[in-house]
Amino acid sequence: MQPSATAEEIEAAARQYVRKVSGVQSVSDATREAFERAVAEVTATTTRLLAELPDRKVPPPTIPPLRRPEVQARLAAKAKD
Repeated sequence: MQPSATAEEIEAAARQYVRKVSGVQSVSDATREAFERAVAEVTATTTRLLAELPDRKVPPPTIPPLRRPEVQARLAAKAKD
């Protein structure tokens, strides 16, 4: 069975959460350190939470966005640039 969320998915969710609650949509030199620290803390906390929860008995009905083939292809192309 696949994990409930990959490390990349957890970090992406953490970034989205920190953007939402902070109102910081575009990281600048003035906000970068605090923003990245918050992302790291939310990522670590979420990773611990998922590790402590029991395994899911039923997989999710859909493929999570970051695991979709078209998104993987886009990310792979972006990594080559």
